[in-house]
Amino acid sequence: MNTFIVLTFIGEDRPGVIQALSQAVAAHGGNWLGSRSARLAGKFAGILHVSVPTDRADELVGELKAFSERGLSVIVERITAPPVRGRYRRLRLELIGSDRPGIVHDVSRALAERRINVDELETECVSAPMSGEMLFKATANLRAPEGVSIDELRNHFEDLADELMVDIQLADVGELQE
Repeated sequence: MNTFIVLTFIGEDRPGVIQALSQAVAAHGGNWLGSRSARLAGKFAGILHVSVPTDRADELVGELKAFSERGLSVIVERITAPPVRGRYRRLRLELIGSDRPGIVHDVSRALAERRINVDELETECVSAPMSGEMLFKATANLRAPEGVSIDELRNHFEDLADELMVDIQLADVGELQE
């Protein structure tokens, strides 16, 4: 029997962070199931999903928490509940426009008001090719509940794009799924 763990980590960006985490997981008979990590503002941060034999889970958790002594903060959560199931539609949102405070807040509020879940979000500020002005870019993979009108959603995001002075594209990328 296996125990499933999700952990987050953050520390100074340096070579070997992933190697050290993967070594700890492997040393306890664990399996690296999925992860996302990135360098941001000189820090290296990520989230990791692992499975480990139940009789070795406490040892792994202890070793992961001891990473703080090496300058890597780790928060460990054991997964106790199965994932929530239900019918949903997969969507993809892409946004680009002049950077300003509040863009993520306004877009995420519009999604939450419609019970649309953000499965994955990637954002960055980049320099515009010709002007050098800072542009804000966001890409999100979304999960919309059954019954959400894609046409109404697109209309709402067109209005929001005008209000924020950004370009927002919303694509339906999947049939209803469980």
